[in-house]
This record gives sequence, structure tokens and C-alpha cells, in this order.
Amino acid sequence: MVKTDRRNLEIFVRTNTDYYSREFRRIGAKSGFITSFNLMAALLGPIWFGARNIWNYALAFLIIETFSVVQIVRGSFGDITKDAREKIEKIQSTIDFRNQQLLSAKQNNPDKVEVYERAITSLERAMEGYVININTIEESAIWITISGVFILLITKCVQGFISNIILERRYSEWLSDHSINQGMTANHFLLSFIFTFIIMFLSVINYSFPGYLVFLDQFPTHPDIRINSINFVESSFDLAVVKGDAVFTAITIGIRSVLDFLELLFVTTPWVVIVTAIVVLTALSAGVKTAIYSAAFLSYMGFLGFWEKAMTTLALLGTAALLSIVIGIPLGVFCARRYRFYAIIRPIMDFMQTMPAFVFMIPVIAFFGTGKVAAVIITMIFGGTPVVRLTVLGLRGVDETIREAAIAYGASKWYLLRKIDLPLAAPSILAGVNQTVMLSLAMVVVASLIGAKGLGQDVLEALQYANVGQGILAGVAILFVALILDRVVQGRRRV
Repeated sequence: MVKTDRRNLEIFVRTNTDYYSREFRRIGAKSGFITSFNLMAALLGPIWFGARNIWNYALAFLIIETFSVVQIVRGSFGDITKDAREKIEKIQSTIDFRNQQLLSAKQNNPDKVEVYERAITSLERAMEGYVININTIEESAIWITISGVFILLITKCVQGFISNIILERRYSEWLSDHSINQGMTANHFLLSFIFTFIIMFLSVINYSFPGYLVFLDQFPTHPDIRINSINFVESSFDLAVVKGDAVFTAITIGIRSVLDFLELLFVTTPWVVIVTAIVVLTALSAGVKTAIYSAAFLSYMGFLGFWEKAMTTLALLGTAALLSIVIGIPLGVFCARRYRFYAIIRPIMDFMQTMPAFVFMIPVIAFFGTGKVAAVIITMIFGGTPVVRLTVLGLRGVDETIREAAIAYGASKWYLLRKIDLPLAAPSILAGVNQTVMLSLAMVVVASLIGAKGLGQDVLEALQYANVGQGILAGVAILFVALILDRVVQGRRRV
């Protein structure tokens, strides 16, 4: 057993086996912090941690050590007064130019003499300030160096004291799982050394000797690359618009039909009917107390003149949310048991959620133009992913023993989905629906930028004309719409 432990330790640490064996026994014997100093870890710093494949600590210490080394070099040898000198040179050049103007004014335009003299005096005072600043910077150089040395010494001590503890912990993990890379290979050491050297060297040159390496100031590129890329993207979109005209037209007709129906339902129906229907629906789903709140919210919209715009917003939002749910839940069900397919569409959903709305507005406008249809599509792109993700999460969270029991009794796939999977995954699916609705509401103002009407238009106008009152009141109306929908969707269950 002892020979086995010794062999494992030799494989893991590669060097100084006796030292690490002794230190690991000391560390493992106590539960609290124990003093253990590793001189090589202190000297090599991030190189040691990188060679041991402990890159999270290596990167953290590399940042700190790089900063301290930059401070030492800047204070001792660096050109820390470069910016101030350049400003003095610019001011001196301006003074020379003003002096020429002053001489010309004395000969040809005496009325300007006093103006130029005041300008020259002001510039000279500014230059004197920069000269004083240079002297101050030069005097502070020693303190910059001292601060760098102090930070470096503290960092080295910390690395020395915690390195063995961290390595012992990693050794314990490696014993239970040999798939963990133990580090301390020639490749790891070389990679760690090169990476540390490059980062420190370039940082010291950039901050201590600015302008010494020109390529560090600006990324090496060529304007033709950007121009050609723009032309390629534009031509690709033009081709897609021409080739996919039938598809885009069909999508437009489908979205437009749903949107027109909901607008007809909410906007043209008498307000009494809409209010009654919403209050009753809220009472049935979330209780009487919530229904009273909903009635108050609807009254707010009516009395302040937001009723029609609120209903327009509700129709737009309802279309986007409805289509997102109708597409998202079946897609989530399909992905729940098909891991490879979900692995393909998950990066697409990540892209949809992380990409700023103003960016994906561009291709949507290119394909569908401006207006309500484009607004619905943008809202679906932004808010449609949560229902897919949470449907997948809910279905994958169903207890397998329950499913196996149902299968053992002869349950078909359709029965399993209807009676087992969907009911048990319902809380997660409802949470996804709720998130989709809320994210869709967040796009109300953005959608108004491309022609969508509703409450978002009032907020947008308030931003354009600095109308604080209108913007706040319209924003509160949007909030009330969100609260009503949230309570209706969630019901008495708060997830």
C-alpha cells in the first residue's frame, strides 16, 4: 500500500517526491491551515502553477505579477513623462504659430494684437503646468518602483504559502479521477514559461516604453479587408432576399394573419368586454385578489388614455409570445431526448439571446422590411429561447424510474408524453412560457423603432423629446401589462 502511494505521488509530482510526500502528510494531518512554504513556487510564480496545470491560479498571479513588474520597470527605466512631453510639444507648436499670427497682426491688424497676446499667455501658463507635472512625475518614479517591489514580494510570499496546499488538493482529486491531467510535463512547463514571458514582456514594453513597438498601438489590419467583408455580406443578403422571396412572403402572411386577428380582438372589441374577460380570467387562474389588482391596472391604462395603445401592444406581444410558445414547446419536446440535435441548436439559441437586439434588427429589416411583422420576428428571436430551454430542462428532469414503470406497464410513447412527461415537467415549462412573455415585453420599446405601434412608441417619443412625464406613465403602463400577463400565466403557482 505504501509502495502504491509512493508510486502515485511520483507519477503526479514528477520532481522532489520526498519533499512533497512530507508536506502532503503534514497538510493532510490537519483540517485547518498549515504553514507550508514552497520556494520554487514563490520564485517561479505563475510559471510553477501553469506547469502544474493549475491555470486558474496561474492566470490570477500572472496578472498581479505583470502589474508589479510593469510598475518596477516604469519607475526605474520607463518613459513615464512621454504623454506630458508630447502635450508640451503640441503647446509649444501652437505658441509658435500664435507668435507668427501676433507679428502679422502688429503689422496689418492691430485690433487682433491683444487677442493673440492673451492666447499666447494662456498657452504659456498651460505649458508651465505641464512642466511642473513632469517634475512631479519624475519625483514619483521612486515610489512607483517601491510599490511594484512591495506588491511583487507580497505576491511571491502568498504563492509560496498556498502552493503546496493547492497541489495537495489537486493530488487528492487526481487519486479519485486519473483523467485529471496531473501537470508537470515538459509541454506544460514550456507552455507556461512562454505564455508568462510573452505577457510580461509585451506589457512592460507597452506601459513602460509607450510607442517603442508600433504594432502594439494598433491592430495590424487593412481597410480593404473590412470593405470586402461588407460587400460580401451585402451581396449575400441581396441574394437571400431574391431567392427566398416566397418563403419570406409566406412567413409574413402567417404572422400578419395572427396579428390582424389579435388586433381585431383586442382593439375593436368594446373595452367593457375586454376588461371583464381579463378580470375573470385572472380571478380563475390567480385568485380574486389578483383580479382586483388587474382591474386597477386596466383602469390606469383607460383613465390615462393608454387603452388603445395598450391593446395594440398586447396584440403585438401576444402574437410574438403565442408563436414562440407554439414553436418552442414542441421543439423542446423534440430536443429533450435527442441530445445531438439539441447540441446543434443550443449554440444557435445562445447566439439569439446574446446578440444585441439592434444587431439582428438589420437582417430582419433586410428580409421583411419595417413594420409590425418585423417587430414580431425580432421579439420572437429575443424572447423565444427560454421556453425551449426550460422545456428541455423539465423533460430531462423527469424521474426515470417513473418512466420505466410506465413503460413496463405497456405505455406508448404518446401516452408517456401526455400522462407522464408533460405533467411532471409542467412547472418548468410554465416558467419558460413566463420568461418568454416577459422578454417579449422587454422588446416593446425596441420594436417601436421599426414601426410597431403601441406603448413603446410613447416611451420612444419621450426619449426623443425629453418628455419625462409621458415616458414614466407609458413605462408604468407597460409594467402593468407585464404584471397581468405574469399572473395569468403563472396562476397561483409562483415559480
